Formats: sequence, C-alpha cells, structure tokens
Amino acid sequence: MGDSSGSASGSVSVDVERISFAGKEHLVRTRCGSVTVSVYGDEDKPALVTYPDVALNYVSCFQGLLFCPEAASLLLHNFCIYHINPQGHEMGAAPIPSDVPVPSVDDLADQVADVLDFFGLGSVMCLGVTAGAYVLTLFATKYRERVIGLMLVSPLCKAPSWSEWIYNKVMLNLLYYYGTRGLVKERLLQRYFSKKVRGSAQYPESDIVQACRSLLDERQGENIWRFLHSINERHDLTDALRKLQCRTLIFVGENSEFREDAIHMITKLDRRYCALVEVHDCGSLVTEEQPHAMLMPMEYFLMGYGLYRPYQLSSSPRSPLSPCCISPELLSPESIGVKLKPIKTRVAVDF
Repeated sequence: MGDSSGSASGSVSVDVERISFAGKEHLVRTRCGSVTVSVYGDEDKPALVTYPDVALNYVSCFQGLLFCPEAASLLLHNFCIYHINPQGHEMGAAPIPSDVPVPSVDDLADQVADVLDFFGLGSVMCLGVTAGAYVLTLFATKYRERVIGLMLVSPLCKAPSWSEWIYNKVMLNLLYYYGTRGLVKERLLQRYFSKKVRGSAQYPESDIVQACRSLLDERQGENIWRFLHSINERHDLTDALRKLQCRTLIFVGENSEFREDAIHMITKLDRRYCALVEVHDCGSLVTEEQPHAMLMPMEYFLMGYGLYRPYQLSSSPRSPLSPCCISPELLSPESIGVKLKPIKTRVAVDF
C-alpha cells in the first residue's frame, strides 16, 4: 500500500516485485492451530518477526514500510523477515470453522514460540503493530531469552477499559452478522488512520486508505472476529514490563487512539533501554501512513546491535527525515546503544 515511486534523479531504486512476491509461504502447525508465515530474505541472517494488527496481514500492515527504499535496504540487508499472519488473515483464507476454539492471547504468544521452533530460530528481533505489538510484547515477557529487541507501533499493553471492551463487543456482533462491510470497515479504518488521510468534504481519501479499504473486502469476518475476541480478553502487562530487559523502540501516531497505552508502556519499561517516537499528524498505522518517519529512529536503534544500512544506498529525496528533524537524544550513540530515553520525533508529511 505504500508508494514505491521515487524522484527521477538521485533516488534509490528497489526491486518492488522482489519485495512483494518473492517470499516463501509456510503453513506452520502450532499447539493452537496452523498459521501462515511468509519468509523474506536470507535465512542465515538474524530473524525479524512481524505481527500485524486486527484484520490486517503482513501485506496490508507492513508493505508501506518495505516499499520505502531506505527501510527495505536497512531491514533486508540485516534480517531475514518472518511475517506471521494471524489465523485466517492470510490472502485468500477460508473461514475458520466455528467449532475450532478461539485462542487466548497467551495461546497467540505461544504460537510465536512454535513458529520460532519450526524454523529453528533462537533469539529474534520483533516488530508488531497495535494488537500484534501486544502479542509480541507478551511473547517477550514469557520467553525473555528469545527476544533481543522490540520495535512496537502504537502498542497495547493494558487490559481494555470498560468503554473499549463494550465497544469491541458491539464490533464483534457486527462482524458476526455482517462481516467487514459498512460500519465495521469504517471503524477499522478509523482505528488505523488519521482523519487527514481518511478524507473529508475538502480532501479526498488518500490512496493508502483506498487500498486498505479494498484489502478489507477480502477478509473473512469470522476470522477477524476470532482475533478481535482474543485481544478484547487481553490482560494487563504492566507488571511484566518492569522485568523486560530487551531494548524497545516504540512508535505512536500523534492522533492514534492508542497513544495513552504507548505512553503508559514507556513509563513502565526500564528507561535505560527504551525510547518513544511520537509521529506528528499520524494515526496508529505508522507503517503505512508515515513509514518514512520510522527510518532514522530504526536505523539508530539498530546501530546499537551493530546493524547498519548499506553505504552504497543514499537517502531518497522523498524521505522527510534529516538529522535536524530528530531529537538529539535519539542521535546520541550512548542513548541508542545503551541508554534509550523517551523522546519525540515530529515529522510532518505532505500527501
């Protein structure tokens, strides 16, 4: 869904077809059913595990980030990417039979461990969005030795409030009877994107929202119902966060409805190992709405692990990021490599 085009001169070219379609699909049997995992890159490299938000799969959740040439070069140069799709969220998925038990969030975290076992992976880097960020954070608290770092986008970490719980119950009923049509689809788009890109009487709906709207039409309402039900029954991770020792980089859109969860999370993590990046004028799905805003914080975060972008690839003129846009705290090698501090990055992107 991200824009893969570049400026005619001086831009970095990336084989978009290779990024989009060269992944190997694996059906992995876990203790709680089978999940589809798409693997991209050299399997001898360190592993980056991704997990998307409700009703999204790796294409609709991370394509914008991977279509950003600099981000693609940074991630694919250093990692083999393992995209975990929630059950029934892969492209062309059939409805999951109603007699199959709905997994708990702990079951979902255990599924991640089963995926790692299937591929023979030890410790991994994790990248998750909202509900997926919760699953990977829970996985990190249960299997601390298997996570070397977390990159979280608009994460959840608390149990749902009464208002969220009731609202999700209404959504679950609508999903059960009507699927992703009408109100459900509009509510999901509000969950992902800021009002600016969703359009209004003055501004047309952006291409990324139109693309997401089309992809939601392909989702099976029953399968979304299962994942949302699991997330609506989640438990509070606050106490477990205090024991988490892996480095953590959190992105949150300024207009995200989950912004308070992200701020709460950063206050409970060990402040020596975490950083908060708040993206100006953006919703929850930063990976699609403003993927360029993630590039420089990710690049400096990964430097702490000795991972770098290839030198032959220069910055694209399309990227709104430059060192002057980033907080000096984030640019400090000490803060990124050893002591990450809560910071804010405000980058406005014109559509």
